[in-house]
Amino acid sequence: MKLEDLVTHVVGVHTHKDTHTAAVVVAATGGAEQIEEVLANRDGYEALVELADSYCDAGDRAWAIEGTGSYGAGLAAFLKRRGEWVIEIDRPTRPAQRDGAKSDPLDAVRAAREALGRTSWAEPRARGEREAMRVLVTTREGAVRDRTRAINQLKAMIVSAPEDLRDKLRSDSGSALIDRCARLRANPSRGEDDNATIAALARLAKRIQHLNREIHDHDHDIDTLTQRHCPQLLAEYGVGPIVAAQVYIAWSHSGRCRNEAAFANLAGTAPIAASSGATVRYRLNRGGDRQLNRALHTVVLSRSRGHDTTQRYIKQRLADGKTARETKRCLKRYLSRHFYRLLEHPPTTHDSPESPPTHP
Repeated sequence: MKLEDLVTHVVGVHTHKDTHTAAVVVAATGGAEQIEEVLANRDGYEALVELADSYCDAGDRAWAIEGTGSYGAGLAAFLKRRGEWVIEIDRPTRPAQRDGAKSDPLDAVRAAREALGRTSWAEPRARGEREAMRVLVTTREGAVRDRTRAINQLKAMIVSAPEDLRDKLRSDSGSALIDRCARLRANPSRGEDDNATIAALARLAKRIQHLNREIHDHDHDIDTLTQRHCPQLLAEYGVGPIVAAQVYIAWSHSGRCRNEAAFANLAGTAPIAASSGATVRYRLNRGGDRQLNRALHTVVLSRSRGHDTTQRYIKQRLADGKTARETKRCLKRYLSRHFYRLLEHPPTTHDSPESPPTHP
């Protein structure tokens, strides 16, 4: 069914940090009735609703909003609370031509027309527990990157440190090295360059210790949220709190992905046909949510090392002539289907344990 059969108007919204540009488009013809720019705050959101009300009732319209996970998050949440139908639209690909037209009003009209051209529509991601996990996971990833950078810098500085100091630190590694560096103190008998190196090492080590505590706090909060909202994922072999949170963040809420095939496409695990002539083959999907794809890859690696059913499956596929890469694709495709079903239809405490699957 087309969108024009369900509504009379579509409001396309092109979002920015400080302003939003909206275009009221007639669903039957795709023609723009009115275009308006408002501030990206509550008053602006109210103005957009009043604009839409002047053309149709709430039940006769849909909102096609770009960037519902970033600049458009506030507007999308405001409209959802009012019971409006909100459709998530990807930002348009910019024209490659030098004379390609581009402006906020045109992008707003494009958003509405893109929604009209679809037969299935994406819902914005939920907030609540999903947003809580996303914020924690994103901040944790930043802390992990900063810690890795600080550790590399610390080790590089030790290489060029004074010889006696380098000999003292050579026997330590890991947390012991960081603890010893954090306890270093300047010595008046040393030169300025030596004392500067000692001070820098101590500060780097203390930064690493602080980041370790921050990451530990994030891990604790993420574990608490996943235990509360998706314990069925944590019960799966090879799935820890970080992987469970990443899968939950991508899934968002029941009904966002219309079926397991759509979730597999989101995860980048759906096979892409690459056949030619009499040769029938498929290749890996390089698109989709790469964080979700990485989480599934982590589970595949864990299961391939210690999960008996998965190990038997890998041996069988390799014996059938499949490559290691094709086998991993099959495993990730299976996991995306399995995790989707667990989230869409969580098992109850009265459900009997599932028998071992014939697949991994």
